[in-house]
Amino acid sequence: MIRSVLVANRGEIARRVFRTARRLGIATVAVYSEADASAPHVREADQAVLIGPAAARESYLVGEKIIAAALETGAEAIHPGYGFLSENAEFAEAVVAAGLVWIGPPPAAIRAMGLKDAAKALMQQAGVPVTPGYLGEDQSLDRLQAEADRTGYPVLIKAVAGGGGKGMRKVEAAGDFAAALASCQREAKAAFGDDRVLIEKYVTRPRHIEVQVFGDSHGQVVHLFERDCSLQRRHQKVIEEAPAPGMSPEARAAVTDAAIKAARAVNYVGAGTVEFIADASEGLKPDRIWFMEMNTRLQVEHPVTEMVTGVDLVEWQFRVASGEALPLAQDQIKLSGHALEARLYAENPASGFLPSIGVLEHFRLPGDIRVDSAVEEGDEVSPFYDPMIAKLIAHAPTREGASDRLAQACAEVEVWPVKTNAGFLARCLDHPAFIAGDVDTGFIGAHQDDLAQPQGPSDEALAVAAAAALGDQEGPASPWRDLTGFRLNAAPETRVRLFLDGEPILAALPEGDVEADVLMTEDEVVVFEAGEAYAFAIRPPVADLGESAGDGQILSPMPGKVVSVSVAVGDRVARGQLILTLEAMKMEHGLTAPFDGEVEALLVSAGDQVSEGVSLARLQAAE
Repeated sequence: MIRSVLVANRGEIARRVFRTARRLGIATVAVYSEADASAPHVREADQAVLIGPAAARESYLVGEKIIAAALETGAEAIHPGYGFLSENAEFAEAVVAAGLVWIGPPPAAIRAMGLKDAAKALMQQAGVPVTPGYLGEDQSLDRLQAEADRTGYPVLIKAVAGGGGKGMRKVEAAGDFAAALASCQREAKAAFGDDRVLIEKYVTRPRHIEVQVFGDSHGQVVHLFERDCSLQRRHQKVIEEAPAPGMSPEARAAVTDAAIKAARAVNYVGAGTVEFIADASEGLKPDRIWFMEMNTRLQVEHPVTEMVTGVDLVEWQFRVASGEALPLAQDQIKLSGHALEARLYAENPASGFLPSIGVLEHFRLPGDIRVDSAVEEGDEVSPFYDPMIAKLIAHAPTREGASDRLAQACAEVEVWPVKTNAGFLARCLDHPAFIAGDVDTGFIGAHQDDLAQPQGPSDEALAVAAAAALGDQEGPASPWRDLTGFRLNAAPETRVRLFLDGEPILAALPEGDVEADVLMTEDEVVVFEAGEAYAFAIRPPVADLGESAGDGQILSPMPGKVVSVSVAVGDRVARGQLILTLEAMKMEHGLTAPFDGEVEALLVSAGDQVSEGVSLARLQAAE
């Protein structure tokens, strides 16, 4: 067995690997950037090595620094986690060349599956069904446009070296293709250093089904059943579950057999996931499930597989990398119950899911389910990395039971002042269509209005805020403590005037004692309800006399990099038209015109780094 391991990653996955390593008696080494100097994964490791500045390209993506850290600390092995260098064949080869153990598949398998076009061609040769589209070398706009036209719209443009929803665009009509291609190639180049793409037929009722596979160096390959990852936003998974709802024995046999065939085709060793797209227009049919790609690493959503099989996949990774055979044969791997995972992101669904950064002054997660967290209270969410801060995983004998547990857990999340998607997750899990298993990859888009915006605080939440403002709960004294309302011919009533999002609101006191968690500051009462954090100001807001989007200002919603400017000074623009594109937290965010008008000034150029709240452009409203 390996005696020491360096995890070439950060956050939640580093902590997850350390947890199993400690149980197995394996010494741990963390690497960290300057931005992560006080991060939990650094504190928890036996040793930690600084590898560079905050930017991933100068730290977590520099393989030489990571290998040097392993050699310096005496680590025997490197575990790549997911993301960063986990699917980089050159890095895997360099690890082995340095005399270290690579906890992952052979570099040849990573390379074979790393490029989507080559992988699809290989799968066709192996007899694995693939989706219609274009996998060719000719990357000219004319050829790609022609192939998209031939395939038939809608089509999906996908980065050949892509993953994690990066470098992917859906195109509804031929006239939109060129602009979508340029954006896709730009994002792919920034994320993967490779702007090549492939074209796929877009399945109009798609389900994302993936199969966990595992191989050892003795020729054994098994599957650990399937996961359904159809609940997605912008091609990034939000909620995953195992097993897939509505999966018939025939469809399961077809998809798991195809996954085993795919793994054997590249002599796979270690943990991997074979991803499929299914046409769910008539349920899950064995002949309507096609190979999409293979992720040659551990997946973010691996906990749901662990919960339904009782297998510690990280332990299996350690054992297989040590040369051991797989602990279980295929007929010994059984399904038990149902599990769901929700990804808790630092983002604000009410403002278009813009990332949220800052110090986690208040951070409470549920304690009665599995929680894999990247951060703790007092830590800072920075703009440099992915906004996922935790994973919440629930298991129960039935899908209904697991879903109920996870919905309740999401509703119990308390985070402030950083915004999260906890309330959004709870609403997804409580939606009648999700409860019925009627889910495809367009679910969130179809129900956006119901899911993104909270209903607002309940009467109970208002009462809690009123009581807290009057000092009935711990916190600073309030000027309204002794104010009691009076009405003729009615019982006395006390109401407190508070302000929510700048708007006045009268909150009635509760009739009896209330028990609720609130966060008190000098000027605010923060009440947590259904995964949301409602901040009630005690005093009237001060008028904002500065410029705003209503004045034609296009402001930066977060720190980031301007990757493109789509207009010029003097251009006439329509409301909703793209003005510029900002890259932050590994994603592109389009900033659009708030009204019809003319571009009066452009204050930034492509390549500029900007801070939150700065003016990027100014528009003059149309007459």
